[in-house]
Parts: sequence; structure tokens; C-alpha cells
Amino acid sequence: MRHSKHRFQLGVKKEHRFALMANLAAALLEHGRIQTTKAKAKALRPFIEPIITLAKKAALSDNSAQKLHYRRLALARVRNKQAVHKLFDERAQEFLNRNGGYTRIYKLVPRRGDAAEMALIELIDASDEGYKKQGRRKSKAKKSAPKQNTAKAEKPAEEGPVVEAEEHPAEVAEGAKA
Repeated sequence: MRHSKHRFQLGVKKEHRFALMANLAAALLEHGRIQTTKAKAKALRPFIEPIITLAKKAALSDNSAQKLHYRRLALARVRNKQAVHKLFDERAQEFLNRNGGYTRIYKLVPRRGDAAEMALIELIDASDEGYKKQGRRKSKAKKSAPKQNTAKAEKPAEEGPVVEAEEHPAEVAEGAKA
């Protein structure tokens, strides 16, 4: 029985799946966002997030041997020196204030050739605060705000009758016919 052994199998063997995840992770770390199928994006998320956590631990560590150890652990999974270098030296500082949830997946339109469900997976920036439930309440407050703007809209309306006082020749001709 295979209880508690869920894994995104993606229809390939173990070695192929591991190589696929390593290549997708390297592309995501290098470019910041990639477009792939929805199944691969959902499989990539649990693969990449522990690697980003290793980079965070290395950034917070004072011991150089420990930093090297974390870098080697990440390199064993990603297998791309440039991607690991970019993550550990450039991007790790962005994730220090974030506890998990380093990636975001957007669903895209199906692929034209085979109608496969496509998705865009991206690394979340440090400045991105993400979804907050309080944001919905603020939208209700904005509904009362347009009432204040109507007073501003009335001021230009006062200028409107001045313009209407001038009659256009076409309107005068129509008025004479009536």
C-alpha cells in the first residue's frame, strides 16, 4: 500500500522528474518567473521553497562553514551554479522577512497545441505584501468616497451653463422650425 506517499509524478520516472524539477528551479531562480504547465508549476513549488529556506539560513548564519554547507545542499538539488549563486548572493535578502510562501502561481489560458492547462510561477518580491483580508473592507470605504467627489463634480457643472448660454447656429435653426 502507498499510504502517505503523495508525490507529483508528472507521468515520468524518478530520475527524469528530478532532472525536470532541477531545470525548472534553475530557470525560476535565474529569471524570476517562468511559464509552464499547471501540474509542473504545482510540483515545482514544494521543490523550490526549501531551497529558498536554505538560502535564508545561510544569509542569517555567521559561520562560513555552515553557509558553505547550505550552499552545497542547494547545489545538490538545483545542479546549476549560476542559479544557486544568484539565489544565495542576490535574492536571499529579499526573503528574510517572509516565512514561507516564496512563490505565486497564476493560471493562464490553455496551450493552443494540446489545450494543456498553463500557469505562470514567479518568485514573490520583498516589497509585495500579498493578500490581506483587511483590503476588502477598504474597498467598501471607497464606495462612500465618491460621494465626496460629487461635490467636486458639481463645480465644473457650474461652468457648464455658461457654455450652454451660447447657442450654436444649428440649434437656433432647429428652434426656429419648431
